[in-house]
Amino acid sequence: MTSTLRRRPAQRRSAERVERMLDECALLLDEVGYEALTTKEVARRAEVPIGTFYQFFPDKQGLVRALARRNLEAFLARITERIPQADLGHWTDLVDLAVDEFVDMKRTTPGFGVMDFGEIFLAPGGPSVEGSRRTLDGTLDNNMVVAERLRSLSRELLGAPAGPGLDRALLVAVEASDAVLKLAFRVDSRGDALLIAECKQLVRRYLADHLP
Repeated sequence: MTSTLRRRPAQRRSAERVERMLDECALLLDEVGYEALTTKEVARRAEVPIGTFYQFFPDKQGLVRALARRNLEAFLARITERIPQADLGHWTDLVDLAVDEFVDMKRTTPGFGVMDFGEIFLAPGGPSVEGSRRTLDGTLDNNMVVAERLRSLSRELLGAPAGPGLDRALLVAVEASDAVLKLAFRVDSRGDALLIAECKQLVRRYLADHLP
């Protein structure tokens, strides 16, 4: 992956400043949208000099790319943290858990409704900003990056067999769930419950041919 930061914060104070800038970016995405988001306003609200902003981020695109990656890491962490407490009798329960965590982040995490894992939406569920399908990585579609991370997680948690078949299946599952969940949030800004349930069923049935 390409780097999102011009330099990594070496001190705690610098790391806190970076996190504040990302926090304010997320809040502003909800308040004014991506197109009206400015680096100057992010720096002002984070209470850092604009020069400090540019020490860490090259531009607005670098800022939102870092936020998208933070969102993905938070999503994966939430899944991992919930598994020990969850009553997972079958791998299909993990599908439900992952969808539930994603939906909850859409509803509660600042900025996540505008930009979850990189694709930037002009309205809930789309349409998206042109060129934002490769925000996470300059060369790969966002869903390919997400599928790769979920593949690593599935191997770790499920002992899923490695191979191109599973890789392809997870990419298809991510693309399909992405499309259905976008529809769910177009129909209802909080996410249509029936469509969310259909998303879970679709992914469970599809992956049944690829996971034991």
